[in-house]
Amino acid sequence: MTEPERRLTLLCALECLLLAGGGPVPLPRLAQALQCPEDEVKSLLEELQRDYQARGLMVQQVAGGYQLCTRPQYAEYVTRLVAQQPEPLSRACLETLAVVAYRQPVTRAEVEAVRGARSDHHLRRLVERNLIREVGRKPGPGTPILYGTTELFLRQFGLRDLNDLPPLEGRRVQEMLRPQTGQGPEEQER
Repeated sequence: MTEPERRLTLLCALECLLLAGGGPVPLPRLAQALQCPEDEVKSLLEELQRDYQARGLMVQQVAGGYQLCTRPQYAEYVTRLVAQQPEPLSRACLETLAVVAYRQPVTRAEVEAVRGARSDHHLRRLVERNLIREVGRKPGPGTPILYGTTELFLRQFGLRDLNDLPPLEGRRVQEMLRPQTGQGPEEQER
């Protein structure tokens, strides 16, 4: 096989991997599946991105990997095809999600201390929608559940990782959402 034929084969195989992956596929997994170095996979990804520039699909880097997805300008067409979308998240669910995203891992009591309102229903709804998940248990009385965001959360909000979360504005908001390491909710309220 000539070098151009090898490259075309790898490019087509990469396209198949991104489609079959069904979500973000990390670079090391792509390199392993293609049996070539990560630098070469990056070069292939760039070439694939160029090939898709005038098409409805694109290669997107998100949630620690690469995925094949539709271009935003064709969203109305895709929306017509896709089955009924779940109803949008309420403001309370979005507030709860923001607290979890910025303070994770976080307990229900800690979320409620920040929000000043009960949040068990909203946490359940976010778990059902796979935007947050149980990431462990906090040591101490009752060993409450700790919540954190999921890969779907990163994909839905177009984030590569949690470092891509927008900066918090306003001193009061920063203080409320800043993680309080080593303290339980009782100490945080003081």
